[in-house]
Amino acid sequence: MAMKDLAEQVGLSVTPCIERVKRMERDGVITGYYARLNPKELGAALLVFVEITLDHKSGNMFDQFRREVQKIPEVLECHLVSGDFDYLIKARIGEMADYRKLLGDILLQLPGAVQSKSYVVMEEIKESLAIAVGE
Repeated sequence: MAMKDLAEQVGLSVTPCIERVKRMERDGVITGYYARLNPKELGAALLVFVEITLDHKSGNMFDQFRREVQKIPEVLECHLVSGDFDYLIKARIGEMADYRKLLGDILLQLPGAVQSKSYVVMEEIKESLAIAVGE
């Protein structure tokens, strides 16, 4: 969005709007700008979520897992969660054959990984990076 359009939307003139955006970037409120890519056009139409359970929980094990999962390009997100499993992974791949390889040859080979449960997305209803900002 052009700064002129943003300034108009938030009710500021252009110069104060630019200064505010720069301050939010400096303060870490704005952490980057992204292009939204079409996964189908890039051969990554299949979206899967995977629950991973570790065989034991320790700071060292979590560190090892974290380091290794960050190296996997198909993994878009990985979250340490509370509940019946330890990690929730969001991944994009081309097709089911790729998923079999991702799960068996990569994810279940991660440090401490002993169990998984997978969810293949049949239809994407909503996906957004937007965060509601209070007034």
